[in-house]
Amino acid sequence: MGICYIIGAGEFGDGPVEPGPEDLVIAGDGGYRHCQARGIRVDVAIGDFDSLGFRPEAPEVIALTPEKDNTDTMAAVEEGVRRGYRRFRLYGGTGGRLSHTIANLQLMTEMAARGLQAELVGCGARMWVIRNGEQRFPAGMEGYLSVFCLGDAAEGVTEEGLKYRLSDFRMTKENPLGVSNEFTGVPSRVAVREGALLLIWEAVC
Repeated sequence: MGICYIIGAGEFGDGPVEPGPEDLVIAGDGGYRHCQARGIRVDVAIGDFDSLGFRPEAPEVIALTPEKDNTDTMAAVEEGVRRGYRRFRLYGGTGGRLSHTIANLQLMTEMAARGLQAELVGCGARMWVIRNGEQRFPAGMEGYLSVFCLGDAAEGVTEEGLKYRLSDFRMTKENPLGVSNEFTGVPSRVAVREGALLLIWEAVC
C-alpha cells in the first residue's frame, strides 16, 4: 500500500507532491485550489466546501454538512484509513489559523495511537508524532530537531546521532528540554519506550 496524500487549505508547505499510481490524493475543501494551482491529481475531494465556494470536479466527491464533529482533514484521514492506507502525508495543514494547526497536531497524536504514520509538511518544517516507537533520520540532515512530550510524561526517551543526546530519559510536558537539538550529519533517531512525542524539524534560516 502506498501513501495517502491529504491536501488542506492552509500554507502548502515545501516540496512537490508527486503521487504514484499506488498512492491516494484527497483534497480537503479549499485544498482543492492547491491541487489545481500545482497540477496535482485529485482522486477524492472531501469537505463541506464552504471555503472553496463551489463543488469541485474530481473522480469522487464526498460532501459533508457544515455542522459536523470532525474537521475536513479528520474526515479525509478516515477516508484514507477506510481504503486501507496506513501512511499519510499532510500538506496545507499549517499556517493561517493557529487553531487549525493545533487541531492537526492533535489529529496526528490520535493517528499515532492507532498505529498510523503521519508527516505534516509545513514551510521549512516537518512534524511527526511517535508513540511507543521511533523515528529515524538519514545522514546529511541539517537544521534543528525539537522533541516535545505529549501527555503527562514520556518514558525512555532516547536521542542518538544528534548534537545533544539522551538515553532512557523521562520527559514531561512542563519542561521544554528537547527544543532546538541539531543534526550532526550522521544517521540519527528519536525513540520513546512509553508515551508520545511531537517531533518538529526546522530548516536553518
